[in-house]
Amino acid sequence: MHCPFCKYHESKVIDSRLTEAGNSTRRRRECLSCLKRFTTYEQIEELPFMVIKKDGRRELLDRTKLRNGILKACEKRPIALDKIEQLIDLILQELRSNNENEIASQLIGETVADKLRDLDSIAYIRFASVYRQFADIESFIRELNIMMKNKNLNLEEGT
Repeated sequence: MHCPFCKYHESKVIDSRLTEAGNSTRRRRECLSCLKRFTTYEQIEELPFMVIKKDGRRELLDRTKLRNGILKACEKRPIALDKIEQLIDLILQELRSNNENEIASQLIGETVADKLRDLDSIAYIRFASVYRQFADIESFIRELNIMMKNKNLNLEEGT
């Protein structure tokens, strides 16, 4: 493991814990050269998913690409990186539960949107506006109205 700060190749583990989802291990490390601390995640290497794109092409599901899309949607929101990693784990776990080796990109996008809707409404709208490619302002407003209606129902159920 290379230090992200000085690129030194040795570090020591200070703390190890299972993530809440239980499918990866979070490790706090300290670089033996610069003494800065950083976090790594260790997980079991699983069989790869093939993503079926809209145009029929197939490519490997890239966790980094998934993370980058979610991070972009969550930018400047009060969401901890640990929560985002848990969200990614949950999405991948849900996709794996289908027992399919190939997954349509639309299913991945819908799963991400559903999970973001539960996590943060602004992150959801950001993701949905890119993923769903709203054709016009009316379709965007329709989606906001659906969210507001659901939010009002949830508020009424909570009282």
